[in-house]
Amino acid sequence: MITKNIVIVDDEPTTRQGLQRTLERWSNGEFTIHTAESGEDVLRIAEETKIHLLLTDIRMPEMNGLQLLKNIKEKGMSPVVIVISAYSEFEYAQEALRLGVVNYLLKPVGKKKLIEAVEEAVQVLEKQLRVGMIEKVVDEKIVDANTKIDSAKDTIRESITYIDQHLKDELTLKDVASHVHLNPSYFSVLFKEQVKLTFSEYVTRRRIQRAKELMISTNLPINEIAEEVGYKTAKYFIKLFKDNEGVTPSVYRKTNNERAF
Repeated sequence: MITKNIVIVDDEPTTRQGLQRTLERWSNGEFTIHTAESGEDVLRIAEETKIHLLLTDIRMPEMNGLQLLKNIKEKGMSPVVIVISAYSEFEYAQEALRLGVVNYLLKPVGKKKLIEAVEEAVQVLEKQLRVGMIEKVVDEKIVDANTKIDSAKDTIRESITYIDQHLKDELTLKDVASHVHLNPSYFSVLFKEQVKLTFSEYVTRRRIQRAKELMISTNLPINEIAEEVGYKTAKYFIKLFKDNEGVTPSVYRKTNNERAF
């Protein structure tokens, strides 16, 4: 899995280091914990690294926490944000909520309360990532096919389930027809009639969709992804992917990881 990044920004070194130690013990290597002493530092980090979760103080010199959030938003970034502040002024909290902050904690923050807030923020983050992935890998023809499957014959629904569960394996029309106890020629006609895609077109689209999911959500090399989705050679997979998506798998991965993950 791709390691996610948490950034802690606070101009007080003791607070910053304490939060970092607590979160490093909690994260167990699943997150990289970065620290910054100013809003400017955070913006510099953001130029190099995708920030998934931001913990920010409000009152900092030069650029306060709310100004930082506005700058981040203007740059098109959308980390999940927790504010940790010694000040409980209503105006601060109201503006923070307007800027999409998911929690507003008052200093001093106990370890238990901090971890609870971060775990809630991680749930929000994971939901955002799932939505982002769905938007990136969605294939309208597959969506349409799945919609039609609800009213399709049981044998076609069963064949779709079998295909989806065996994308890594060699899938022939003859084998799938045999699985649902139909003559291959009849199965081919019935599949196209019910799904509005040929058998081979559906299999190719599902394999590419699955490959896109793996490119975005894992660090697997392209040749291993090719194998995971049923292609014995990376060369053939790359050609097929480019024919369908207009870019190579490597370009697709780089573009989409930079944009959202």
